Amino acid sequence: MTLVKRNEEYPVWSTFFNDFFGRNFLDLTSRSFSKTNTTLPSVNIMEDEDKYLVEVAAPGFVKEDFDLKLENNVLTISSDKKEENEVKEGECYSRKEFSYQSFSRSFSLPDTIQVDKIGAKYDKGILTVTLPKRDEAKPKPALQIEIK
Repeated sequence: MTLVKRNEEYPVWSTFFNDFFGRNFLDLTSRSFSKTNTTLPSVNIMEDEDKYLVEVAAPGFVKEDFDLKLENNVLTISSDKKEENEVKEGECYSRKEFSYQSFSRSFSLPDTIQVDKIGAKYDKGILTVTLPKRDEAKPKPALQIEIK
């Protein structure tokens, strides 16, 4: 629900109000922000019979920007990316937000994951990490018991 109606006709004021009123002040844990005050990428976690999928929305990155580590059943997805944009002669910025960006997201994995089969791919702005389940974790079909 929006409490303040913003007038977008004035660019300086609109960005000020967007920045100020666009934040969730009720989130006292700052879970949505990284240490560099940039937002953390959104994550989807899906499960089917054979695997878990972790999707990280990170447009504008390349696969070399990511670092995936598994330690003590904790999967950590991180990136340390620096965008440098030199100002060319004759350019005048009223606002420049390209900056040093980094993030780190960690997920505790269940013991039912085949850690040696974990895979990842980056395509169209989405990093997808595949976490295959062990055979004993997969659902078994119902067993019909004969009555004698």
